[in-house]
Amino acid sequence: MGNRAALLLLMMTAVLFHGMSMAMAREEYPREWTPEEREEFPRERTPEERERWEERGEGEEMFLLHDSKSVVETDAGSMRVVRSFGGRILERPMHIGFITMEPKSLFVPQYLDSSLILFVRRGEARVGLIYKDELAERRLKMGDIYRIPAGSAFYLMNVAEGQRLHVICSIDPSESLGFGTFQSFFIGGGTYPTSVLAGFDQETLSIAFNVTMEEVRELMSRQSEGPIVHMGDSRAPRATIWSKFLQLKEQDRLQHLKRMVEFEAEPPKQEEEAKWSWRKLFTSVLGQEDNRKTGEKAGRSPDSYNLYGRKPDFSNNYGWSIALHDSDYHPLKHSGIGVYLVNLTAGSMMAPHVNPTATEYGIVLRGSGRIQIVYPNGTRALNAKVSEGDVFWVPRYFPFCQIASRTGPFEFFGFTTSARKNRPQFLVGASSVLRAMRGPELAAAFGVSEDRARRIIDAQREAVILPSAAASPPDEVEKKKAKFQLPNVIKNFGNDMIMGFD
Repeated sequence: MGNRAALLLLMMTAVLFHGMSMAMAREEYPREWTPEEREEFPRERTPEERERWEERGEGEEMFLLHDSKSVVETDAGSMRVVRSFGGRILERPMHIGFITMEPKSLFVPQYLDSSLILFVRRGEARVGLIYKDELAERRLKMGDIYRIPAGSAFYLMNVAEGQRLHVICSIDPSESLGFGTFQSFFIGGGTYPTSVLAGFDQETLSIAFNVTMEEVRELMSRQSEGPIVHMGDSRAPRATIWSKFLQLKEQDRLQHLKRMVEFEAEPPKQEEEAKWSWRKLFTSVLGQEDNRKTGEKAGRSPDSYNLYGRKPDFSNNYGWSIALHDSDYHPLKHSGIGVYLVNLTAGSMMAPHVNPTATEYGIVLRGSGRIQIVYPNGTRALNAKVSEGDVFWVPRYFPFCQIASRTGPFEFFGFTTSARKNRPQFLVGASSVLRAMRGPELAAAFGVSEDRARRIIDAQREAVILPSAAASPPDEVEKKKAKFQLPNVIKNFGNDMIMGFD
């Protein structure tokens, strides 16, 4: 009996170790995915399933961001936010905001729990920002980039005559309170929006401002037109403290509002050295300190940076691209966010590539095109047509490309989750990874001869931005077709990237 028990125990131990070794072996090599992984990385579909899947638009909810929410809506303007995807493969969420403002309108002073990077799509703006306890005002034009840190009070005004202002912004929630997409703290306000000051007792505010209770009640109740208001025209129902403030000459602002903004009693020396105080905040928002030097530029905050005024980092006959890093525009270093702008001519393509250091968010500015993204297992994640206003994102490491419609140029702008130089790895083209790695090892990986692999890989003479098939010399295309047939693995890869877009 004892021998039987010992033998049974030995057999069970052997089975257990065999199972563990098999499990370890499966972990080392491609294995079956868990249900959770399948949700994020769908299995390879048959051509029929893939066609039905793409017709229904399945999967687009992951890489095409449709979750748009209106956060401000007034007669003077609006703001909507496209929220980021929340899956496990997202290393760092980022929301995209769209601000539209009518001529002579104001986005009232506030501060946020998230940092913003503004991009002026159309129009001209004036932004006022608290920077080192002073008001820094900057005039922004089309193509300008400007950063607003979390916790810094600011306002935004449309200063263009007869033209709407369109601003696209990144919203970085890494410092947020987690209440929602982001949280606004309005400094100016009344019944709508409500100022953060409204939470204090009126007696407290009366003492702090050194004004009467009646003046406090008037100050905190007059504004009811929303976070974006008309300024100084017939559509503004009545003048507000902010409209009066902005109509004043710069030197008169302090004189008219000095009594109001003395929000605190003179602080002790150690408090005076603090970075943030309500007195300094209001002095900065509503007027400048007395000791400003004559002729000094308003504030000392960093200037804006104009993308359209920058020479392209890459350019050829088929398009150009710009990538803005912290070495180009220092404020990006604080956010850890990069900015890019790409323009493709009709039918051209940004070659299939990989971003090794960052997730990419893109917004279509002009024209239409197609975005293709590939899963790590080599199946297609997305093949979707996009047009002006669409927002897409590409996870770090995922191969992807952008293809312009044959009907016209395709321009898109966006943000990356790293302010460092990205150095994308191109998979196809004259400066590609395949070109650099060509040799017997790569040929063996594809299962073709080295000579054949070299001919295929060297066939594309352009780099980064590639021409459409129609732009290639006809005799050269026919010659390639006659000489050899592409292996299936390369043929499918190449056709998926080029074909299917008329």
